[in-house]
Formats: sequence, structure tokens, C-alpha cells
Amino acid sequence: MSFGFDLDLLKTFAAVVDCGGFTKAAERVHLTQSTVSQQVKKLEQNIDSVLLLRDKSSGTVETTEAGERLLSYARRILATAEEASEAMRRPSAPRTVRLGVPEDFAGRRLIDLLSGFSAASPHIRLDTVSGWSTELRRQLDAGEIDLALIKREPGTGASLASWKEKLVWVKGAAGSLEADPVPLAVFPVGCIYRDRAIRAIEQSGRRWRIAYTSQGLMGVQAAVASGLGISLLPSDAVLPEHRQLGPNDGFEEQPLSELALVKGRASLSNEAKFLGRFLANSLG
Repeated sequence: MSFGFDLDLLKTFAAVVDCGGFTKAAERVHLTQSTVSQQVKKLEQNIDSVLLLRDKSSGTVETTEAGERLLSYARRILATAEEASEAMRRPSAPRTVRLGVPEDFAGRRLIDLLSGFSAASPHIRLDTVSGWSTELRRQLDAGEIDLALIKREPGTGASLASWKEKLVWVKGAAGSLEADPVPLAVFPVGCIYRDRAIRAIEQSGRRWRIAYTSQGLMGVQAAVASGLGISLLPSDAVLPEHRQLGPNDGFEEQPLSELALVKGRASLSNEAKFLGRFLANSLG
């Protein structure tokens, strides 16, 4: 004969044994005494064995040999069922998505963006690394990150989404401009803004010198504001302490650059795809 165990019947049976009788067991499992009696009888019928001996005069019960044997299994089955139920009620560990972002993108703009993502997807853990586009591409190819926002020349490769960036020349709002050589406040080698600035000045027939270098946007912004040098920055990075330069100052308007969301060679997880859609919608 084969049969399955009904957890409710096992729970009631264990309660009767623990409470020493049907009346107290009924209170524990929140059933009527007659229902408790019916459930124990049904369990006995299912396994074709008498489990409890009832003393009608005292109202107490005693387990038979079969009842004692089943009780041991019943406790383990009920404990395992409760453990499984608790595990399924707990939220699963968050899946991690690794995102690379440009050095000049980090800061308030990134914090605002990621706080919105965290609120929209608490089930996903987001790890971010910042770096210049060449390093982020290397990390993508090596599988060290899943997605990256990189600065690049427009249309230079596939992307999940892309946004055009307007670049402007800026200097400090106060003070005069050194004409030759042009002092530059720039990011390190590998930054598209640095490359664009140097190339444009050389094409104009002038000389240049690196007056200040910073890994972060705030450093370059501060250097420009203090008059250390000029820089080529995204239009949304211009501060009130800056003055934009144009053709009348000897600085021609620059073509648009591009912020692109790109992936590595590996297939994206569902969580990474969700982040990609979030970034595409938020930045767009």
C-alpha cells in the first residue's frame, strides 16, 4: 500500500500527543474536539494502524507502538515543512548587476539615478565602478562588469542606447584668457574631451599646455572656475562660475559627442536587462 501524509492530520496527531488529550489539542489547533477526533481517525485509516489508545474515564491518550513510531516521523515532516515555508516566505538574495560609469558621470547625477533604480528594483543589488572609457571597455571584454556607460565619438560601435552630448569651451568667469600656449584643465589620457580639446587647438595652429589634470569632474570644474585653465566639457557640467567661449574667443563649436550604454560579449541576465531598460528610460 502507498499513501501520502496530510500535514494537517499529522499536526493534529502531534498536538493530541503533546497535549495529552483531545480537548486541549482542539484549543491548540483551533478546531472542535469532534474535528480533532475525526482527523486522528482518518490518519489511522490512511495508514491502517491504531495510533492512540483513549482512556474515556480520564480523557487522556497513550500512543501505541505504531503511534510512537509515526510521531517521530511526524515531527520531522512538520519541521521540514515549516522550514520550507519560511524559506519561501523570505525574499531571495538579491541578484547583482555590475555597471561601469564614466569618471565625469559619478557624483550627484549618478547618485540620483541609482537611488531611483534602487527604489524601482529592491530585488537587484547594483555594484558600480568608475573609470575612463578605455578601461571600462576592457572590463566589459573581460566579463568583470555587465554594462557600461561610456563616452565616445558618435556611432562608433553597437550600443543598447545612446545619447548625444553637446560640448562647450569654458573658462573662469573672471580674469583674462592666456592665448598661447592655451592652458588646459583636463581629464587624464583616454578621455574624449581631452582628446577633442587638444586636437581642436592644434588644428587652429596654436600651442597648448596641460595646466591641471583631475580624475573627477568636480576637480576640473573647480580648476576652470579658479582660472587655472580652460576646458571642453558637456553643457550640463557648466557652472555659474564659468564663462562659455565661442568663435569670437578663438574657440570653434565642437561636434556632438555621445554617451552610450554598451554590454560585453556575454549574454545579459534578466536583472542586467532590467537595468539597461531603466537607464535607457531615465537618461532618455
